[in-house]
Parts: sequence; C-alpha cells; structure tokens
Amino acid sequence: MDLRDIGPNPKTKRSKKRVGRGHGSGLGKTSGRGQKGQKARYSIARGFEGGQTPLYKRLPKLRGQSNKAHNIGIFRKRYSTVNISDLACFEAGTEVTPELVIESGLVKKLEAKGLKVLGDGSLGVALTVRAHAFSGSAEEKIKAAGGSAEVIAR
Repeated sequence: MDLRDIGPNPKTKRSKKRVGRGHGSGLGKTSGRGQKGQKARYSIARGFEGGQTPLYKRLPKLRGQSNKAHNIGIFRKRYSTVNISDLACFEAGTEVTPELVIESGLVKKLEAKGLKVLGDGSLGVALTVRAHAFSGSAEEKIKAAGGSAEVIAR
C-alpha cells in the first residue's frame, strides 16, 4: 500500500438523488414513490400513523405548575445511592464519608447532588455516617444501631 492508494471512502462521494429526471436515471416518472396511494401523492406529516392516534398523543401529559414538580430533565435531583445493608461491611465506630464509600467500591463516582443513603436492609454496627442526604428509614436504622447520621452540604 502506497500513499497514492489512500483516498476518501467511496461511500462518502455518492452524489445526490435527482428524482423525476427521466426513466434512464432510475428515478423517473414516479420518482421512487411507487404507484398511486397516499404516499405517492403528497407528503405526510411526521408521526402520522395512517389515521390511528399517533404515539405522541397517546402518551400521558405532565400536569402542574412548574417543571420542578415533575422531577425531569435539568430539574432532576441525581444522587449516588448506597443502602444500609452495604454499609454493614464497615467496622463499628468507623466514620463513613462519601470518599470512603468510593474507595471501598460501593459507588463508582458521586453524582451531581452527592451521596444518598437508603434504608434497604439492616445495620448491626454503630457507624457515624456523613452523606448529602438520607431517607427517613435509613436515618432511623442508623440511630437504632447506635450510630449517627450527619447531613453534609454539597
């Protein structure tokens, strides 16, 4: 292979389709639209499903005063989550921080809002847990085990 053999990909040099320019072009007469019918005569609106109610009209609509109420898009609060049962791997008296949780491999990285502790499972050791948010049940279970739950600011 020489430098002279290198060139653009042949597929990228394909010319534009010129429809309705005689039958010798392969796209004459009906211009690739076939014979008769709705699709041959005029353009159909995007999303048209032959008279059936289109998908965008069948889906439920979001209601309410603000986008924040819907918890969608840029307003979504994204947390990295860890369960109480996962924290049971630490020894009693350990101060569990987001950095320690990442080091131990329970969470790969912190999301935008930080770390949230959820209450799935049970905790048998007293830990000092420092996180950006706690579920109600998680906070209760940590205190019931003799530990403390501290909310840290992001």
